Amino acid sequence: MTVFTFIQAGLLVGGGVFIVMLLMAWQKNRKQEAHTKIIPIGIIGGFANFCDTLGIGSFAIKTAGYKQFNLVDDQLLPGTLNSQAVLATVVQSLIFLTAVDVDPVTLVSMVVAACLGATVGAKLVSSWDRQVIRLVMCLALLVVASLMLAGQLKLFPLGGLALGLTGWKLALAIAGNFLFGALMTVGIGLYAPCMTMVYLLGMNPLAAFPIMMCSCAFLSFFSAGGFIIRNRVNARAALVVAVTGPIGVVIAAYLVKSLDMHLLAWLVIGVVLYTSLTMYRSWSKERRVAPAVVVATES
Repeated sequence: MTVFTFIQAGLLVGGGVFIVMLLMAWQKNRKQEAHTKIIPIGIIGGFANFCDTLGIGSFAIKTAGYKQFNLVDDQLLPGTLNSQAVLATVVQSLIFLTAVDVDPVTLVSMVVAACLGATVGAKLVSSWDRQVIRLVMCLALLVVASLMLAGQLKLFPLGGLALGLTGWKLALAIAGNFLFGALMTVGIGLYAPCMTMVYLLGMNPLAAFPIMMCSCAFLSFFSAGGFIIRNRVNARAALVVAVTGPIGVVIAAYLVKSLDMHLLAWLVIGVVLYTSLTMYRSWSKERRVAPAVVVATES
């Protein structure tokens, strides 16, 4: 058996375990989550994972949609996003894993680093309150928009021909993916920073796809599992995108023949910046209200 066969087996086993955990969480919280609007969430999630398969990233799109229509509580947003990513990224990984002959050592080491980062991040983020999450996601989305903007303006190298890394470049890639795995638990997607890092280290741009997709798939087992165990996820919202997300992936992977990626990327940048501003406004508004409530109580 090859390394890629073991990875595929791990994806299937991890996906199966996650489905059981998610169904148990939904059964536990189904009464308090009964008001969750699954139709708009399912549509947004399916479209976001369609874009995700093309390398644009889904977290920013989902966050924008959920925030705009008030579909998911801000406090549950990181856990919900991570849980919604699991099955879609598993399908992506199974489709694209053998599409590029990426170096197995580079692939496995970066995937393990992302998983370790997600494990640490989920434990930390699940204890944060709503205001902290809003502020962190506001800043994280600005980072995503900046990376995407840099890519659109060709401000970073477009990579090289390498399909693997060694020495200090591999060490840097491992450290970077650990950080990106941790950041994914606060709602900043791994795709944009991982793709940028791969380019900067001189790898073939196509090598980014199996690396970032497998990284997200495996780390989401740990991050989503951590949030589910701590009951910091909207299981109903996660469950509907567990269905529509993979559908969006398959459509993007097999049915789309031509798409103006340049225009779509600019649209996503605008959406990300708008969502960052919305998060900041929510944080700022509640920050102004809190002191007033304290003063009124003391009076």
